[in-house]
Amino acid sequence: MSSANTSLSLADQCSADDIAIVDRFTDALWMESGLSANTLAAYRRDLYGVAAWLSGQQVALADAGSADLLGYLANQYKAGRAMRSSARLLSSLRRFYRYLVREGRRSDDPTANIDSPKMDRPLPYSLSESDVEALLSAPDTDDPVGMRDRAMLELLYASGLRVSELVTLGVDQINLNHGVVQVVGKGGKERLVPVGDEAISQLRRYLGEARAALLRGKASDRLFVSRKVGSITRQAFWYRIREYALRAGIRGHLSPHTLRHAFATHLVNHGADLRVVQMLLGHSDLSTTQIYTHVARERLKQLHQAHHPRG
Repeated sequence: MSSANTSLSLADQCSADDIAIVDRFTDALWMESGLSANTLAAYRRDLYGVAAWLSGQQVALADAGSADLLGYLANQYKAGRAMRSSARLLSSLRRFYRYLVREGRRSDDPTANIDSPKMDRPLPYSLSESDVEALLSAPDTDDPVGMRDRAMLELLYASGLRVSELVTLGVDQINLNHGVVQVVGKGGKERLVPVGDEAISQLRRYLGEARAALLRGKASDRLFVSRKVGSITRQAFWYRIREYALRAGIRGHLSPHTLRHAFATHLVNHGADLRVVQMLLGHSDLSTTQIYTHVARERLKQLHQAHHPRG
């Protein structure tokens, strides 16, 4: 079931008042922070889930107390909800009830005394440099689609863009002569990211030989386009990445961020300053970037154990 359908089915179990206040909250989030449609949908899904459960307890979402919310969290834990997912849910609830307090709808925040679940932050899975080379070489560049995909993969690895940032790039956001891409990230924040020679070469080839063939006379301001809808979607591109990974013999778990993680990890492994990596990734907080130092240390430990005589 898609996330959109899941949200709709949960909304069917909520009162009209609950739906209205969740919609006002997500509209306010969009106005204040410019969050993506996917992030706003995640907030709605979380809040509709809470509201649907509370309705069975005869409690409105806006009027819930700490005990009500703890009851829901406990119910979710018993149902096997992952710790990380529970932490995200609690974050959604905190933001929602702080909004209600700010708007004068409530005088208290029922999440104020609820502790976040404690957990170790998992290290992101990252491809080795040889795996990346195999993945980048997987598309058939004699075909316009393969030419586009090779350019997308090269740009993704060269810049560390999020997949959502990549597929929404406009033609005017890439400067091939200066070798930079202008990215609009989370919250509408802009950053300039340098792009290496190989990615620029593949982009020139794609723009000169493949893009017009894919558009077939249609107009689009998007950099990466498809034959069917004018611009390739995040989901469609991710499906193609999985296809190329299989073709390249890569069997590890891939996520939409795998090449982004590889970009950051390989930079740190080769001595890049963490502040530089932070700026390239568009992280607002350095603590988010610091996980890559842990990845680099894990790699050093593996190399030591593999090659040191007393490893």
